[in-house]
Amino acid sequence: MIVLEAVDLTKMFLGGDGGTITVLDGTSLQVARGEMVAIVGASGAGKSTLLHLLGALDRPTRGYVSLAGEPLHARSDDELSALRNRSVGFVFQFHHLLREFTALENVMMPLRIAGWPARRAHDRARELLDRVGLGARTQHKPAALSGGEQQRTAVARALAIDPVILLADEPSGNLDHANSERLHDLFAELSNDLETAMVIATHNRSLAARADRTLLLEDGRLSDTDVREVVP
Repeated sequence: MIVLEAVDLTKMFLGGDGGTITVLDGTSLQVARGEMVAIVGASGAGKSTLLHLLGALDRPTRGYVSLAGEPLHARSDDELSALRNRSVGFVFQFHHLLREFTALENVMMPLRIAGWPARRAHDRARELLDRVGLGARTQHKPAALSGGEQQRTAVARALAIDPVILLADEPSGNLDHANSERLHDLFAELSNDLETAMVIATHNRSLAARADRTLLLEDGRLSDTDVREVVP
């Protein structure tokens, strides 16, 4: 079952000299339920821009994105915001946890925003923190968690709403090797066990190798690639 489809995505920006910069140029992509797709490419190739378009954080210059069969291009900003809140999970290089809240409260946050009752949100958040190996750290604030634990908390938060798709932008880029490997294993495990579709932009060969497909973003377009040839 295809849960995300992008067709002919083009994104142009106005450069400082008044000229047009084309970051994406007719990029298309389909992602199935439970599929983990890695996007690789040089810095500045447009990986983050692509994720922003897939997650409805930005609008394409041309082309369209459909999420769970719902086209996004004709929706208002308020409608896109509501759709993101209920259907898209984001994980970034930096965890963006709220420092004054515990791990449990951070994971509960999107559920409370979505209108879940406190007890139900609490139980869901605790279940997910157990799932990512942080069942004993639920009452710790971010400053008391290691970098790897903070990022796994961010993953649990992204999964709280049971999203149609999880989008991750260099999720292990700020972690040491051991914590990176644990996070990579977690992504693969969650993709298999929860059947969560994932699109992950990464420079990390180990993470890309765990994906079902690896695509190279180059010259504004995606193509199949062998991760060993493009990731150092």
